[in-house]
Amino acid sequence: MIKIKKGLDINLKGKAPKEFINVCKSENYAIVPDDYTGITPKALVRAGDRVKAGTPLMMDKANPEIKFVSPVSGEVTDVNRGEKRKILSITVKPDVQIEYEQFDTKDWATFDAAGIKDVLLKAGMWAFIRQRPYDRIAKPSDTPRDIFVTAYNSAPLAPDFDFIVEGEEEALKAGLKALSKLTAGNVYLGVKGGSALKDIAEAEAIELYGPHPAGNVGVLINRIKPVNKGDVVWTLTAADVLYIGRLLLSGKADFTRIVGLTGSELSETGYAKVIAGCTIESLVSGKISDAGNHTRIVSGNVLTGKKVGRGDYLGAYDNQITVIPEGDDVDEFVGWATPGFGKYSVSRMYFSWLFGKKKEYVLDARIRGGKRAIIMSNEYDKVFPMDILPEYLLKAIITFDIDKMENLGIYEVAPEDFALCEFVDTSKIEIQKIVRNGLDLLYKEMN
Repeated sequence: MIKIKKGLDINLKGKAPKEFINVCKSENYAIVPDDYTGITPKALVRAGDRVKAGTPLMMDKANPEIKFVSPVSGEVTDVNRGEKRKILSITVKPDVQIEYEQFDTKDWATFDAAGIKDVLLKAGMWAFIRQRPYDRIAKPSDTPRDIFVTAYNSAPLAPDFDFIVEGEEEALKAGLKALSKLTAGNVYLGVKGGSALKDIAEAEAIELYGPHPAGNVGVLINRIKPVNKGDVVWTLTAADVLYIGRLLLSGKADFTRIVGLTGSELSETGYAKVIAGCTIESLVSGKISDAGNHTRIVSGNVLTGKKVGRGDYLGAYDNQITVIPEGDDVDEFVGWATPGFGKYSVSRMYFSWLFGKKKEYVLDARIRGGKRAIIMSNEYDKVFPMDILPEYLLKAIITFDIDKMENLGIYEVAPEDFALCEFVDTSKIEIQKIVRNGLDLLYKEMN
């Protein structure tokens, strides 16, 4: 059991009730290389090729065994390229009835670590196993010290993993059992306090209590077994483990994903059962209140998600779509000087804090401030529950002082761990971008 006190719950309007809603059928599906940090993609198909669900569409040039497969069967419509012929996406027009590649998993329970790795690599499941340090796709040649799985998302408006896993407990158990074969250490499963998932015997369940980021895998790692120099641990979400479990139980690469549709600007919120790589348009069509003229669609949550358009695709790791006001049509008279009864403020600048934590807020995408120097005000420490000095680590990353970065815990963190720091930051600094660039530069330097 882990209880944290530092953090911040942002109570936004637009939560998803635990019920399924109808969405449109996606006309195309795609894999987007930019969703996978640190890879150099090489296309394995051309426009006009026929593929099945599970057929490789591209691979990582640096690690050719890591392949990225089609989520549906159909015809490859395009390999979209940008500057210097960079692959932007590979799109597939789906068949009416999906056909699957068949993988030999009949006797998966008897497979050793090499056998499990082989089937995961062939079926395109390896991309969902990430590692720390560096927060990127794990190396198949590594043996992790431990594996950490999160079945709790504490971010604003986040979907409920208990609801997502409901009815697929056997797939979750199979996936966890397979992961246990890949490490000599433990498989830890972080669950929300009181969750029924705490009784799953295939992993060591840890109940998590407290405000966001209690559900972050970084907090789980920091409180159980911190990552030191030379250590490698792997991380997944429960939704990704379901992919692995379905593969082992059925021999098919089934990329069905339950997505939470959330946000104040949606006329209908809830959960939708879709296939990974579907278009954003298929998810939000007919559900945005003002026809989308002044709204922002985010693939993921409002703290770590990516801004997307209707023609873009659901992020590879995302279980949530959030729609909030853009804020570009708002004009406020003496904005900060108003009493602000309906405005949110971490510092209690507005009187809205008198309404308590149950009040729901509608926040837009405006930054509300200009960039300035880092102010050492202990703002970050109030919402950062890990045993790390965030301000000093950020300065070490900016100056790229490797010794200081190592001493201050760079190997243990990912950009998402600093999302709340970025939210409360008076200086409006792009902290997650700084951490991402620092991890990428350190990876190149150390490898």
